[in-house]
Order: sequence, then structure tokens, then C-alpha cells
Amino acid sequence: MHAKNHDLRRDLAALLIDIDGVLYTGNEPVPGAIEAVAALLERKIPHRYVSNSTRRSRTMVAERLRIMGFPIREEEIFTPAVAAARYLADQKKMRAIFVTTNDVIPDFASAGIIPVSDHVDAVIVGDADGSLTYDLLNTAFRAAMQGAQILALEKDRFWMDTNGLSLAAGPFVTALEYATGKNAIVIGKPSPTFFQLALSSMHVRAGETAMIGDDVHADISGAMQYGLRGILVRTGKFSADVLRQSGVKPTLILDAFPAVLDLFVDTSYHT
Repeated sequence: MHAKNHDLRRDLAALLIDIDGVLYTGNEPVPGAIEAVAALLERKIPHRYVSNSTRRSRTMVAERLRIMGFPIREEEIFTPAVAAARYLADQKKMRAIFVTTNDVIPDFASAGIIPVSDHVDAVIVGDADGSLTYDLLNTAFRAAMQGAQILALEKDRFWMDTNGLSLAAGPFVTALEYATGKNAIVIGKPSPTFFQLALSSMHVRAGETAMIGDDVHADISGAMQYGLRGILVRTGKFSADVLRQSGVKPTLILDAFPAVLDLFVDTSYHT
């Protein structure tokens, strides 16, 4: 057995698992992934499914996965909205302006965060839709100028929608930062805040947890900088050229997610 694999089998106790490109590609589950998810539950291995999606609530993410056949519980899904809601609740900042889709607001409501237009504690910026207007941005700007914290669920520049390239949250976060002279707190991967909150939701430490992903930057590099092991899979957006050019050295590279179960065969884990 390779020494690196042996160390993982000895030390690994929990997993953070990226969703798109790891559990499925397109609308098709990765071969063996459904069975691997069932095995994680059966063996009681602490884990969270982490996504950088800021357009859908975790209820919606869970429903899509269940339709594909994955036995995944809603509480096992961790998104930037879930992380941001916990972050705000911990600080007792319960009043927010949402520059997001309406679909993610329930994740905040479940933590007691309510949408308001005055006496604002936080401005939350994520992927938006047709409801984004100048008036909404200006209201968010004024709230930030009056002391509200700017939270970016992500800071990507653009993304590929079904009808072509579309602006992501980054340009609007940057606009608010420029106008207010303040720096936003970025919550999604690869933010250390995201990994810290995900780990605390399982009551585990970084050193005993591995992040499994197909993105060498957001998943692997970000996690390893926070002290997690980084397991890169050759599915989804994996590219040997991107890996080589990145200079990142993952803890382990696997052909696909189901192979991670081999790292747990010697030990039973209990929540």
C-alpha cells in the first residue's frame, strides 16, 4: 500500500464532498456514486456535501439529488447560504438585505435571519436574477454605508447559463466594495470561513477531514490551505493541464469519488 494512502486510512475521520462533477456530471450520477453515498451512511462516516451554488436553497439541491437516486439528507448539504446564515446567527446579526435569488432566502429564514430595508445588519450578495434593480443595489449600498456588513456568497465574475455567459455575484460585490470603500467577507469556497463552518457543523477538526473535489483551486487548494487533506477526482471539470499549471499537489488523486471508500475499510466510525 502506498504510504500516503496508509496515512489517510489511519487519520481520516470525516469528509467534505463537492457535488457537481463529483457525485454527478451533467444529469447523470458518476458510476458507483449512489452506492458510495449509501455506504457512507451505513458506516456512519461524518460527511457534508458542499456546493458553491448561490442560486438554490439546500432543499432544492437535496431534491435534485434525490431525483437522481442519491440517498442524501437535506441537513448533510452545506452551501454558502447555509454557511452565511450560521455566520450571521453566531454574531446575532439577524436583519439583512438580500441581493440574491429569492430561492436562497429560506436557508436564512431557518436561522432567524429576516429580510428588511432599514436597521440592516448585513447585505448578502449572491447570484441574482431579473429581480436585481438599481434601487435594490442602491438600498444595499446605503445600508453598507450606515454600517451593515457586506457578505458575498461567492465572488465569481460570470457563469455559463443555459442561454450563454451571465454575470455572477462578483461584479456586484466589487461595485459595493468600490462604492463603500469596504471589503466584503466572502463566505463560499475557497474561503476559510466556509471550511471552518462546515467542519464545526460536524464537530470535527481540519486535520482529520478530507475535501473531495474536481476543482483544483476552489476545492483542493482552498481546503489544503485550511489544513484539510485534498482529494482530487478525475471526473467533472478535472484537467491534467490545469492541475499541472496550478502547482497544487493534492494529497491524493482518485479516478472517481467511490474509490474514497477504500480509505475507510479498516475502521468503523460513529457520529
